Amino acid sequence: MNPNDRTFMLQALRLARRGLGATTPNPMVGAVLVRNGRVLGSGWHHRAGLPHAEIEALNDARKCGNSVRGATLYVTLEPCCTTGRTPPCTDAIVRNGIRRVVVATVDPNPDHAGRAFPLLEAAGVQVETGLLGAESNRLNKAFNHWIVHRTPWVTLKAAMTLDGRIATASGESKWITGEAARRQGLQLRKASDAVLIGIRTLLADDPSLTLRSTTSGNSLGSRRRFILDTRARTPLTAQVVTDGWKDQTTVIVGESSSARRVKALEQRVRVLRVTETAGRINLGPLLKTLGAEGVTSLLVEGGGEIHAAFLEGGHAHRIAFFYAPLLLGGVESRPAVAGMGFGRSTGFPQLTDLAWKRLGPDLFLQARIQSNPAL
Repeated sequence: MNPNDRTFMLQALRLARRGLGATTPNPMVGAVLVRNGRVLGSGWHHRAGLPHAEIEALNDARKCGNSVRGATLYVTLEPCCTTGRTPPCTDAIVRNGIRRVVVATVDPNPDHAGRAFPLLEAAGVQVETGLLGAESNRLNKAFNHWIVHRTPWVTLKAAMTLDGRIATASGESKWITGEAARRQGLQLRKASDAVLIGIRTLLADDPSLTLRSTTSGNSLGSRRRFILDTRARTPLTAQVVTDGWKDQTTVIVGESSSARRVKALEQRVRVLRVTETAGRINLGPLLKTLGAEGVTSLLVEGGGEIHAAFLEGGHAHRIAFFYAPLLLGGVESRPAVAGMGFGRSTGFPQLTDLAWKRLGPDLFLQARIQSNPAL
């Protein structure tokens, strides 16, 4: 590879990030077309069903009046070679006379991985792979997990005091962290396909779970919203049941829930009845259902019991924890992770790839949960 390859692949990765929160259930992909060190066209995948990044770059070059014959294509993911919602990108690459293709990473789909390369090489296209592959994989970690396991990549999000408390004994919890941390939390929601909370959080806070403007605070829309509610206690007056995005709400109830309450909820929102054990929703089957519905990334903004259930079951892949410079104390105050706790017999969740960030007076920690057997 020549010295400029890294520069142009970094540009392709920056373009790919523009699709954050919009491309599901497809990955984020960017592409740049270059000849003799000059960018001829560039683009990224905007949304599932729309042209892929390679086609966007070709269209951009065409609009600029640039021929791409003999050019190099930098693309952050292996080009598709099958017909789905759009035609194969490999056909367009060959048809337009592109001489060289530099790919960051192979398609993680086991049915497609590596299939594009021999097709391109047979047509006389030089193919090189692996440049900034780790960066591309990090960008699409949720998609990469979903396409292999068909369950969502799960992030646990919580805002807490330095002693790990998310609410007082009475449930008071709003605005533990500052404005900068709350803005970051909204970015996490924007980057996810769906948000999940438990019924206790709903009853205590009546959250909207919408995407909001960081300046005005006005709601801009909603990701899919899931409420874990074993006994169908969701009030018919709750925001997620009555607002303009109630079609994005699903209340997940257990088999033992009241038929009367379920029927009342079904008049307002979607209700999903799933199996339960000892009064708790079985998360494994639920996550398989969400994966089958195209949810590739799930942000869990629950309380301590919900977080514990995901951790104890090995269903969580990442934490996103905000720490405020406060101490709450009290044995009755509510922890960020409750449950039965971990010990030598159950195994402590091991955190890797820790990344700390200062957000005003608060601290933000992101880390992977390495003990998850699915990783």
